[in-house]
Amino acid sequence: MSASAAAGVKMVAAHPCISASQGMLASRAAVSRIETTARFASCPKICCSRPLSSKRAGFVVRAMSGESTPQGLPIDLRGKRAFIAGVADDNGYGWAIAKALAAAGAEILVGTWVPALNIFETSLRRGKFDESRKLPDGSLMDIVKVYPLDAVYDCPEDVPEDVKSNKRYAGSSNWTVKEVAETVKNDFGSIDILVHSLANGPEVTKPLLETSRRGYLAAISASSYSYVSLLQHFLPIMNPGGASISLTYIASERAIPGYGGGMSSAKAALESDTRVLAFEAGRKGKIRVNTISAGPLGSRAAKAIGFIEKMIEYSYVNAPLQKELLADEVGNTAAFLVSPLASAITGSTVYVDNGLNTMGLAVDSPTITS
Repeated sequence: MSASAAAGVKMVAAHPCISASQGMLASRAAVSRIETTARFASCPKICCSRPLSSKRAGFVVRAMSGESTPQGLPIDLRGKRAFIAGVADDNGYGWAIAKALAAAGAEILVGTWVPALNIFETSLRRGKFDESRKLPDGSLMDIVKVYPLDAVYDCPEDVPEDVKSNKRYAGSSNWTVKEVAETVKNDFGSIDILVHSLANGPEVTKPLLETSRRGYLAAISASSYSYVSLLQHFLPIMNPGGASISLTYIASERAIPGYGGGMSSAKAALESDTRVLAFEAGRKGKIRVNTISAGPLGSRAAKAIGFIEKMIEYSYVNAPLQKELLADEVGNTAAFLVSPLASAITGSTVYVDNGLNTMGLAVDSPTITS
């Protein structure tokens, strides 16, 4: 999660990389043109939870101030370090956000769900994601380090024995939120950007009336409290003036039949927490906190809902902008929100859904069309 450096980028020694972590229908989560003054190495390095080569360990490509004069109003994140929690493949919003931040010059750290870690690392190492790692300048996104992470657990004491002994967790360590934050601190000292791009509702296909207490609380824990926990533990190592973002969905404020299991409640909690966290993190650490309400995307995770294709079709037909929603559009918005260009924006829910949230009437309704 070594190359020759181009203008504005140079090789610097860093701590050894030890651990590690397309889009709508068939579309790739490629990042559209973001004007930056940074240029990246033509063959960036991937550092996983196990060194790919002893000769390469210890070096990363870090964006430094460029020599050229910026043109226009660029999103410039050079010199910034981002930790993105919830990236396990190359076809979701988390991946698109990582690419947008990388294209703007940020150094990328990733947190990947422990059971998915080996597959993700192997895919990276074998170049399966190389096509979707391409940035606007032709280079590949450099994932400096990928950490194992399970944001359901705050500290080692919270992990039940059946999880500790689960073979899917074998071989990984220090993957609770507290441990990951401590490891990042030891490895890099600090971060500037924190991204929460994870959610899980074990009973998401059940109507709310049929959802168990356990399923409901599990959805809240994994999808909303996990953000509170991440910010709680990462805030002490975030540089003042930094920013944090999460991903929410319109089901937080509108009834979406089929989006069950307490997930709508979890998203509502996430948006409420965003406002409170914006105040607390703003006063305590001068950190901005926002959330992006993204439209439906045919990612691998979203397919668990069971009718994501119908949601995408509904959005296309009824949204003010009748076009496909691309993951990179969410990524670009995220890059703006964590950049100095959004220095006075905090506590906000920003809609990136082709305007579907503004509609109070389905234009494809049989009642209207007749």
